[in-house]
Amino acid sequence: MTSKFRRGATVYTANGRSYVVDEVDDGVVYCSTPGGAETEFAEANLLTEAEWNARGDNKAGLIYARLRQARAYAAPPPKLDRAGAEQVLAKIERLMPGMLDYAAFTIAARILAEAGDAALASGLSIVKCREVFDAAAPELRASLVAALLATPPEALIGAGRLGDNLMRAMLEKGMAGQEADFEAFGDRKRE
Repeated sequence: MTSKFRRGATVYTANGRSYVVDEVDDGVVYCSTPGGAETEFAEANLLTEAEWNARGDNKAGLIYARLRQARAYAAPPPKLDRAGAEQVLAKIERLMPGMLDYAAFTIAARILAEAGDAALASGLSIVKCREVFDAAAPELRASLVAALLATPPEALIGAGRLGDNLMRAMLEKGMAGQEADFEAFGDRKRE
């Protein structure tokens, strides 16, 4: 039976340590570290580079599951008017296209930063962040956007019931200091 491991190939253990294959004999893979230390493993305990990379893709999918379970999304929705929250979210989407995508992405990046995984934020998918955001109750989404805008949620929902000009002014005031980030975000590929 031929082995999937070849001499000179990089292999990985379950904990991510990499080794170079020196020889494969009867189900045992003899390896060495970059420092020259030699060791051996059963074939079943090693992953090829392709298998390891595929496993990494699964880890990326776990990020979004972690986001859904984060305190920001797992908290019970605040006691706000549900219809008002839905109305203000729709108005924000209409008056400032991309704002809710920006909010979803920014919230996800902040969650990762709080967990010590800020480096993962650059690889976040806008579409997947928005899916996590949209899965939350409207009251929770409205309160998260209000926090991003440094506005009390009740005031944001109240402004949603008034005219477009007041809502637009509130959005512009809340985004003061974030304009450059929002503009740069608009240039990101939506994936």
